[in-house]
Amino acid sequence: MEFDKQRVVDVSLEDEMKKSFIDYAMSVIVSRALPDVRDGLKPVHRRIMHSMYELGITPDKAYRKSARIVGDVLGKYHPHGEKAIYDAMVRLAQEFSTRHPLIDGQGNFGSIDGDSAAATRYTEARISRIGIELMRDIEKETVDFEENFDGTLKQPKVLPSKFPNLLVNGSSGIAVGMATNIPPHCLEEIVDALITLIDKPDTEIDEISEIVKGPDFPTGAYILGNSGIKEAYRTGRGRVIMRSKTDIEPMSGSKSRIVVNELPYQVNKAKLIEKIAELVRDKKLEGISEVRDESDKNGIRIAIELKRDVKPAIVLNFLFKHTQMQETFGIIMLALVDSQPKVLNLKQMLTYYIAHQKEVLTRRTIFDLKKAEARIHILEGLLIALDNIDAVIALVRSSKTDVIAKAGLMAKFGLTEIQAEAILQMRIRRLTGLERDKIIEEHNELIKTIAYLKSILDNESILLGIIKKELIDIKLKHGDGRRSLIMPEQSEINIEDLIQIQDVVIVRTHQGYIKRTPLNTYKSQKRGGKGVMGMETRDEDFVEDVLMTSTHQRLLFFSNLGKVYELKAHEIPEAGRQAKGTAIINLLQISPGEKIQTIIPIKTADKEQFLFIATKKGFVKKTNLNEYDNIRKNGITGILLRDGDILINALLTDGDRQILMASKYGKSIRFHESDARSMGRGTTGVKGMDMDEDDCLIAAELVRENSFVVSITENGFGKRTALEEYRLQGRSGSGIIASKLTKKTGKLVALKLVEETDDLVMIAANGITIRIKTGEIPVIGRNAQGVTLMKTNALGQVASVAKVPGEDLYEAPIKTFEEEDND
Repeated sequence: MEFDKQRVVDVSLEDEMKKSFIDYAMSVIVSRALPDVRDGLKPVHRRIMHSMYELGITPDKAYRKSARIVGDVLGKYHPHGEKAIYDAMVRLAQEFSTRHPLIDGQGNFGSIDGDSAAATRYTEARISRIGIELMRDIEKETVDFEENFDGTLKQPKVLPSKFPNLLVNGSSGIAVGMATNIPPHCLEEIVDALITLIDKPDTEIDEISEIVKGPDFPTGAYILGNSGIKEAYRTGRGRVIMRSKTDIEPMSGSKSRIVVNELPYQVNKAKLIEKIAELVRDKKLEGISEVRDESDKNGIRIAIELKRDVKPAIVLNFLFKHTQMQETFGIIMLALVDSQPKVLNLKQMLTYYIAHQKEVLTRRTIFDLKKAEARIHILEGLLIALDNIDAVIALVRSSKTDVIAKAGLMAKFGLTEIQAEAILQMRIRRLTGLERDKIIEEHNELIKTIAYLKSILDNESILLGIIKKELIDIKLKHGDGRRSLIMPEQSEINIEDLIQIQDVVIVRTHQGYIKRTPLNTYKSQKRGGKGVMGMETRDEDFVEDVLMTSTHQRLLFFSNLGKVYELKAHEIPEAGRQAKGTAIINLLQISPGEKIQTIIPIKTADKEQFLFIATKKGFVKKTNLNEYDNIRKNGITGILLRDGDILINALLTDGDRQILMASKYGKSIRFHESDARSMGRGTTGVKGMDMDEDDCLIAAELVRENSFVVSITENGFGKRTALEEYRLQGRSGSGIIASKLTKKTGKLVALKLVEETDDLVMIAANGITIRIKTGEIPVIGRNAQGVTLMKTNALGQVASVAKVPGEDLYEAPIKTFEEEDND
């Protein structure tokens, strides 16, 4: 086709595509997808905040319809569609999306389940209290403005941003050929890092990362390890692993539930529950009986109920691996610097923000200085007029027009045009003496203000001091603490370094519940007392074992089936004095029907040590402790048991000790452990005590010279007997009488070797405990029934007895059982 005056230009398709695509890419990068390093906002967010500020929708004003806000932004600054603007606005108002929401929304602004916000006509919004800090002083020419899309209005190129929004709220976006994914952070930590950098500009990144611990997500949850965090802060790129915050709650019938309280950032709760249900339905995940969403206005709560005897730790590990209960956040700290995209490390981001605040404060100071100088200039003219008021009035009255009057004032009194105009507009009331005093006072104050403003411009240290003060004010006003707890990785730090060394009591119940309680929970009482409420047990359960240890000690768990498991004391959850504790099945991978029979603490020792094991049928075995160094999570064999036999106790020895054992019918035997040679773990052992067929072993103790033997019956009778009365015999004998048993005393339930400084904690079957000093127990011969140590009548029979050191520091102000009843 030919046209008049046509002009055809030959263009290379490759060159044209390259040029057009580069133009498009730069438009997306600069004007859409990436945040500015100074205020942390993309253009759409900046335009929303500016439009709301222009409309006066500030925190102290009423909410306005979202439709009104979106329409204003659309018509004035951002012609890209209502949905794009509203979606951006909604995200700024969502507490689960934005660490410190910049918009205060009223109405349905969506949910963590992925629900969309209500239509714009139904919701209302205003700038939040921290959001207004982004706009503060914008009217004082602190930032540059540019024309809007049609050239009819001006919009800010960047906001003053009185807090470091880019790091505090983070940002994410996909541009062309690049993307940004900056995590949110704790406001207090970022402010502290800025102040440190202001005071010491040469601070290294590693020092800054000691202040900024890591990201701080709106949804909380855990962050695993800090190697990825340090890498991101050092290079601008890294990855962090986020893990849901979970608790294990015991249920009736040997069941338990996993409760999810916090989710990783940007995880859809509804989809997560659907995924878990799908895994259960497809038989990929066994052990879950029900999943319920119990979330409410108080927070997230996903209850995952487990089947009987299912180990929560195993289910949790599967969920972390195959669902979004554990997610990875890839950090890319990309932002616009002078309209150019750059990957920045943490120090660079903070430095650019400080530079921005220096410029904002400098421009604000210049604005205030100009305003103050203009005002003092007028006041100086007014003072000249007041000093010559009669002449001024005569000149004005004799002038035919105000132009003539103005010229006359300027010529006669040496005034400027601005001063002359102010004099002509002065009201008659300003001629009073009081008004004159006010003008003089204002003039003097302005002189001081101008001097201060000039000092800011002349002295950078003063300027930086103001920035620090304003940042501290923001921190105190809007800081709300860290939400995401950073959990160190095992490979990065020894967990025990984080655990305080503390004496604790490990309490275990017959039905398999365990807890860790500080030893000072208990206090000494007089013999025959009623005790204090020790542990609230489940129906038909009773406390079976009380052990004093340290939080750093290694614990070996010996089961009735002869297997051995291992935990550190601090790995047992701490609970209050009356708490039920945690089911052992949640901590150890024990088999159905298996029960932990005894627990012993192990300390690192230079000399050779042995474990001496005793069984219900009277068999014993000695094994070198080194054979228990590498215990698998599912346990190892401690002793091979004969049919119908079970393990009752294990003792730590040095190979040269004596053993004292007792049966429930009151027989005892004392022999040297050398009578039992050392054997491997996978053996059955040898005969330790010969007993009647219906009798059984109830105690096995290490002999300590100069100690006493305390024997206690199930009805609370007990006595203290000199050790010498228990003569040394050979292994496998039938023994001698340890205690005279009657119907009144009941069978023997415990035999302990003690010193006068020791205390005994006696525990009844219903959980009531009493602590008594062994020195208060009468010394009586072997063949005697003893005295009442614990009134068992309404409390149930004695179920367990534990020995603890008697020291004053362990005493604590706790209530008696009677006082508990009165409450």
